[in-house]
This record gives sequence, structure tokens and C-alpha cells, in this order.
Amino acid sequence: MAFKILVVDDEPDLELLIKQRFRRKIRDGGFEFEFARNGEEALSKLTSDESIDIVMSDINMPVMDGLTLLSRLREMDRLLRMVIVSAYGDMQNIRIAMNRGAYDFLTKPIDFEDFELTLRKTMQEVESVRAGHQARKLLDAMESELSVANRIQQSMLPQTFPPFPERRDFEIYAQMEPARAVGGDFFDFFLVDNEHLGFVIGDVSGKGVPSALFMVAARTLLRATATQGASAADCIRYVNNVLARQSDGMMFVTLVYGILDTRNGQVDYCNAGHGHSWVFPAHGELRKTADEGGMIAGLYDFAKYECGSLRLEPGDGLLLYTDGVTEAFNGDGAMFGDDGLRAALETAARAPVEEVVKGIVRGESGRAHV
Repeated sequence: MAFKILVVDDEPDLELLIKQRFRRKIRDGGFEFEFARNGEEALSKLTSDESIDIVMSDINMPVMDGLTLLSRLREMDRLLRMVIVSAYGDMQNIRIAMNRGAYDFLTKPIDFEDFELTLRKTMQEVESVRAGHQARKLLDAMESELSVANRIQQSMLPQTFPPFPERRDFEIYAQMEPARAVGGDFFDFFLVDNEHLGFVIGDVSGKGVPSALFMVAARTLLRATATQGASAADCIRYVNNVLARQSDGMMFVTLVYGILDTRNGQVDYCNAGHGHSWVFPAHGELRKTADEGGMIAGLYDFAKYECGSLRLEPGDGLLLYTDGVTEAFNGDGAMFGDDGLRAALETAARAPVEEVVKGIVRGESGRAHV
């Protein structure tokens, strides 16, 4: 595609000289020239023709001079560049033009080798600016789409707390703040039946859209199986087998899925390569859960999974989280770590469960997935 150059000069001979000098490039489609006799005529052409890429304008012209034209161009929302042309000794006006935003300048009498070199350099600048502008537009479009994706992803997770206001036999609260617009961390909970509460937390490898899609698949598979009353280990096993057969082997998910018997506090759970959970009892010391379960899910369909169990007494709590908590850094560059999590949990453990979660998030001063 030819670059279109608008030459603005009140000397009629210049048009003939340019057409003669660049006749082959004009004929071959490399250059395309338009001509105007003053700034006012140039503005009219620019208004009617948005394909003009470069303006090469004399400074001293009747009706509207080049400096005024340059000022008017700055008011237009156009991705073009202007080269000023003036007498060799007119450095004051050339300086004014450069300060007002001219890209380059030429001096009279015009050296056409210098003219072409300046023209090509200006073309490269225009191409660079347009590429950057296009990249900015694409980035804005991607950010808009990611914002929509974030709202969709968040809408898939439980948002209303308390989720079961009629229940007095348990409390549950969760919070997720993705490090990017979308990500692979997730949580979910649901009533399997009137006596059993299912709950899960997961962390997909990687970040961004691929992880978010993998997260949707893992969450959907687990919920579909769990609501049928399958054991924790059977649910994880099903999720693993389906993901392992359908994924490309480059992504996986760590999971903890548990089932609380609300009648007696019994929790049966399966840990698929996820970190330990914490039990914070109403009386006694904090303790980590045992590592019962198996390997990460989504890689190998031959992986085996087993159930672990624990019992919660009235007033006891169970904290599930992803490594976004322990690997967060504060303003001083210190990692929150297991010690920070334990300290924050000890501080908030006697509070209602919502305050426990919010206390941990405040304590680690970073991104949390709890």
C-alpha cells in the first residue's frame, strides 16, 4: 500500500519537480502525492481525505502559514507526521516548528536525496506509531474481554453469604481475589443432601485464560459427580480420569474436596496434591490435616486416590486455601508464609468464620484465595 504525502507549498514548480523526481515510485505504487498551495487548502484536503500519512509543509505561505497549520494539525485526532520546510537561515521558525511537534525539517533549496531519506524515515515513524496504536486497541479489546470473562468466572462461584441462612448447624465463608483478570483458582460448596455439605478448593497450573477454562472443567466435573453422593475419593478420581484423557498433558489441578456430616462433624476428604488445610479448634492448638488423598489431578488416568477423615467438634473450624496466601509478599518484600498464616489464624480463630477469612487477607496484605 502506497504512503500518501501531502506537500503544502505556494511554489507551483515544486509540484512538477516532485512528480518528475518520483515518477517511477509513483507509477509503481510506492508513493502517492497530494498538493496544496497554503495551510487552509491543506486542512481542507486533510479533512476530506483520512488516508494522508505525512504532511510536508513550507513555513512561509499566504492565507495560512506552516506554523499555524502545524498548530491546527495538533487539534486533529490523526496519526500522521509533519515535516517542515524552510530556508536554511530560518532556524528560529524551524525551532518553533519542532517545539510545536514537527517530526523533522528540510531546508531550501531542497536536496531531493535528503527529501527522500527524510520521507522514508518519516514513513517508518508513521508505521511504528500505527503499529503501537493498533496494539493499544487490541490490548483494550482484550482487557474488555478479560473483564467480561472475570465477571463470568466470578459469577460461577458462590457469591451470597451466608449461603444457607436457614442453617444454624454450620457456618461457611469464602473469598477469592485473582492475581490476574482471570485465573485457575476456585472454590465451591453445596448441599449434597440435607445432612451433608460438600466443599472444594482448587488451584490450576498456570495463569490466565487457559487456566480459567481448565478450572471451569474441573469445577463442573466435580460438582456433577459430588451431587450424586459419591465419596470424596471417587469424585476426585472421576475428575482426574476425565481431565487426564482430554487434556494435552500440560495442565493439572490440585484439589481438596471434603464432605461434612452436619449431624456429627465428621469430615471425609480427599487431597489431590494440594497443600494442607488447617483445623482451628474452639479449644486446643491449631493443627494441619493429614495428607490423605493422592497425586495432582489431570495428568495420569491411572492415579489412585484415598479418603482421609477428621472430626470437628462444635465451635471448631476448617481452613482451606491456595498458595496465593502463603506466597504473597507484603510491602517490605517479606513472604507471608506458613508462619504468617498461622499467626493470622491464631489471631482470628475465635471470630465468626467470615472474620477469620477477612482477618487472614488483611494479615497477609496481598492476594488471597481462601
